[in-house]
Parts: sequence; C-alpha cells; structure tokens
Amino acid sequence: MMKRLLLSAALAVGAGAPAVAHDVSGAHGAHTGPVVVVSCYRGPWAQIIWDHPQAPFVDSLVNIGYSFSQATAIAERVCRDQTLVGNPDGLKAVTREIIATSPRY
Repeated sequence: MMKRLLLSAALAVGAGAPAVAHDVSGAHGAHTGPVVVVSCYRGPWAQIIWDHPQAPFVDSLVNIGYSFSQATAIAERVCRDQTLVGNPDGLKAVTREIIATSPRY
C-alpha cells in the first residue's frame, strides 16, 4: 500500500511564507492518492528554537490514517530535526521514511 501512496510534501519557511509543493511520488503529475503537506514554522534562526509543525502538516497526517497524537508526534519529530533546517529534500525523505515505517491505526 505504501508504494501506492502519493506523498507530496510542501515546506513553509517562516510564518506566512507560501508553501511550495513537491511531488515525491515518482509519478510526475499523476496525483491519485493522499497528500501530506510538510509545513514547519522555523522562525528567523538557523537553530531549532521555536520550531514546530503547523496545522496543515498534522491535519494531512490525520487524513491518511494517523491518530491526532501520532500525527503530532511525527510532525514534531520532523520539524524539530536540526539536520532538516533549510533542507526541503531531507524533509520529504524523512517524512516518507517515517510514514513507510510507522503503522497507522
């Protein structure tokens, strides 16, 4: 099922910055499944200080089958990872890996 899951990730840097969608499904435009929007508030610093997931990230994880608490934990893990600051490809890769290895109930 995970192979069929379409996962598009978007990264919003800072408050009010527009999200930019990235197709990470490998299907190049064939959007047929759920979409996960990776949206983290980063603030003006390179350090992890006030970083936290924004509602679209948590909501999109809930929409693909995670409980609210699971979705929040996944989103916090991704958004608070220092190695992912300024790394949209890393954000997509880590989010895809977590979804592929984390059971949904």
